[in-house]
Amino acid sequence: MFQNKGFAVAAFVAASMVAGAAAAADNIVLRSSDTHPDGYPTVEAVKYMGELLKERTKGHLSIDVYHSAQLGEEKDTIEQTQAGVLDLNRVSMGPFNGIVPETAIPSLPYIFRSTEHMHHVMDGPIGESILKAFEPHGLVGLAFYDSGSRSFYNRIKPIKSIEDLKGMKFRVIQSDVFVDMVNALGANATPMPYGEVYSALQTGVIDGAENNWPSFESSKHYEVAKYYTLDQHQSVPEVLVMSKIVWDKLSDDDHAAIRQAAKDSVGKMRELWEAAEAKSKKIVEDAGVQVVSDIDKKPFIDAMKPVYEKYATTPALKKLIADIQATQ
Repeated sequence: MFQNKGFAVAAFVAASMVAGAAAAADNIVLRSSDTHPDGYPTVEAVKYMGELLKERTKGHLSIDVYHSAQLGEEKDTIEQTQAGVLDLNRVSMGPFNGIVPETAIPSLPYIFRSTEHMHHVMDGPIGESILKAFEPHGLVGLAFYDSGSRSFYNRIKPIKSIEDLKGMKFRVIQSDVFVDMVNALGANATPMPYGEVYSALQTGVIDGAENNWPSFESSKHYEVAKYYTLDQHQSVPEVLVMSKIVWDKLSDDDHAAIRQAAKDSVGKMRELWEAAEAKSKKIVEDAGVQVVSDIDKKPFIDAMKPVYEKYATTPALKKLIADIQATQ
């Protein structure tokens, strides 16, 4: 009897978490998750999307954003979204690489020549095709956000060429793509939790790391790594997805409103991201960090051939690479 009661309580809790979209209410509040803190550009962009929806649907649709991983880390929230427990989810592209094969390609090093190139690709037909690839996996892809361009920084010397990387030890996230990238450049990849990087730089356990401007600044890594090289090896998009279970319970008018509001939130996110980058860059430069921006990227790109061969395992994925590279 106790077990049955426990099951009933668990079922009730699960049912109570199912999004308002599953109910037949006139006013639907969609629950959205984000691991980033309040005020972060992606968090504010989804809030902005919610404001647009509320205004355009006269209160019929709105969004509550749960930031700071309140509803779990990305792996957990992806599963919750697929199950219909969560309505919306802003997630980095990386955790989807093992679920949606197409997402591995925009994660490849130097696949994008610049932030502008990435925007042209992800805002166009290629981006649309990747968003559609989420649907067989219980998700509806709505929009791509930015996560900035990741570049190398270190405590020893300015890196001006691929030769300067030889033998240096760089911290990377615990990802095969990142490890393979650094090793292919002739450096030594050291996977390490983010929270350990400052002390590892300070004590010389590692020579450097890599990340975008806001992360380099907010982590205070610039205090112990005085050389930042804008090689922009990765500009991995972030993605906003919706539960297909929830989506299928909404009307065509709701679908249209959600898609348009998501698309309109992209510009807001990019505006906020540019401001965050500019602020972080100024703080870093004022602290005396030497920024190297004039480098020949071709040798870096050429070194990625074995990495691309490892991850582009089908003709379709190889074509996706070619299509991205051909985009102007």
